[in-house]
Amino acid sequence: MPAQPALDVVLEAVGPRLRSLRQARSLTLAALAAETGISVSTLSRLESGERRPTLELLLPLARAFGLPLDDLVGAPQTGDPRIHLKPRQHHGRVIVPLTRRPGGVRAFKQLIPPTTARQEQQLASHEGYEWLYVLSGRVALLLGDRSFDLGPGEVAEFDTRTPHWIGNHGEQTAEALCLYGPQGERAHLRT
Repeated sequence: MPAQPALDVVLEAVGPRLRSLRQARSLTLAALAAETGISVSTLSRLESGERRPTLELLLPLARAFGLPLDDLVGAPQTGDPRIHLKPRQHHGRVIVPLTRRPGGVRAFKQLIPPTTARQEQQLASHEGYEWLYVLSGRVALLLGDRSFDLGPGEVAEFDTRTPHWIGNHGEQTAEALCLYGPQGERAHLRT
């Protein structure tokens, strides 16, 4: 019978979690209602804990927040052997680590929002080597005094000691896979 108290704890935490997610995204209840098709009063009761969450209510909310259902409700780990790496924010972009090991070549997926005119294109340099593959959108790469506009399926490989900047001059968020070797390891291609 210990499963029921654990379930109650998870369900009681859903309301505050929903409110926190909505507020972190600067959404009003009305805006979230318009996006999900759930009434403002139902959303308010969910957030306050007066309404028990159901799958029919949680699925549109998970879609609106762009989260898996488990993350939306804060479900406990199930013993799943897969590694669930957490995205993080870095300089206005979302970075999802795809490897966990320290050192050696590391893989990341980056979501690069459109660069605003106010954002500086500040070149940086550091030890290492990077391989960048554009999945979607347009990625701008400044490499020393050269400029590149990369589209889906295009790849750039460069020594990160060369001053560089990666941004997005498109209108949609761009997605890219990055392999980064802190000691200058390079990708090896076989055909």
